Amino acid sequence: YKEYIEQGDTAILYLSVNSMHAIQVEPKIKNKKGEFVENVFQTTYGALKVQSLIGKKYGTKIALSRGWAYVLHPTPELWTLTLPHRTQIIYTPDISMIIFQLEIKPGSIVVESGTVSGSLSHALIRCIKPSGHLYTFDFHEYRVSVAREEFESHGVGQFVTVKQRDVCQDGFGSDLNGKADAIFLDLPHPWEAVPHAVVSLKNTGG
Repeated sequence: YKEYIEQGDTAILYLSVNSMHAIQVEPKIKNKKGEFVENVFQTTYGALKVQSLIGKKYGTKIALSRGWAYVLHPTPELWTLTLPHRTQIIYTPDISMIIFQLEIKPGSIVVESGTVSGSLSHALIRCIKPSGHLYTFDFHEYRVSVAREEFESHGVGQFVTVKQRDVCQDGFGSDLNGKADAIFLDLPHPWEAVPHAVVSLKNTGG
């Protein structure tokens, strides 16, 4: 993880165990009129000028106009609690069981469908780094685009390939034939993708 906050980072603003926010560290943002204005994030403890975070250490206690907060590095667990929900998501207790059952480790090649909000994806990436890779698929073009941007913003883009694809109809692609150590299906009809999964798995996969 990085030690210091840089412009463009995603940081977690921690107010309390029940109040956390993921914020983009950008000095200016566009308003409704399309004009660039100073990026000021409003909280229950007052306002934060986001530009003031640049150069500070992750974990620093920062002053707000009516209180204080901590600024934290986005771990998979914190991202799960603060991510913008595009669908229902998988939470940390279930993610832990999934990773345990899949028996993935650094260097594993993992296939996931669908990507949706990327809650599980971030935890998978942490497990397979630095030499593994995640291939994640979603049929929804917008979710694919946003997830790809988030992975890049969080500094893990080199460990994941995001593709728009109906894996039940079209499979995972011939480039993954016999390469996957593990496949996770979060789909309305996962059994339709099982024949394609068999083709993509190594003999030792699951």
